[in-house]
Amino acid sequence: MKRVALPELAPAAIHQPAGQHLLADLSGIAPQRLRDCATLESLLRQAAQAAGAHVLFSHFHGFGTGLGVTGVVLLAESHITIHTWPEDGYAAADIFMCGSAQPELALAVIEQALAPASRQISIIERRAQPSGK
Repeated sequence: MKRVALPELAPAAIHQPAGQHLLADLSGIAPQRLRDCATLESLLRQAAQAAGAHVLFSHFHGFGTGLGVTGVVLLAESHITIHTWPEDGYAAADIFMCGSAQPELALAVIEQALAPASRQISIIERRAQPSGK
């Protein structure tokens, strides 16, 4: 569990109620790339940094020797999560970022490191609806 103090940030630059939510299904990954909590935590933190996001906190859990990992990196801009199944060579990543952060850059870092044979990406545009006030 790592907490990082942030420099003073302009709230308007980070906390905009609009952004992109990327859902990535990554298959055909070498199992050894999907088993280590510390390696995956470092990877997701690097991905957040590459996207221009600000890490607030992270937590990763391994399910035992040779088994998968679930982890979350909380961001000032939202979050990145990953769930892995080494026995299937599969990882599901969820990258939601608001403000000026660029989630596609985070995904590029994750894909570079995991080297999936195939991928399926869904992109959801997130926007606040007018409140009618």
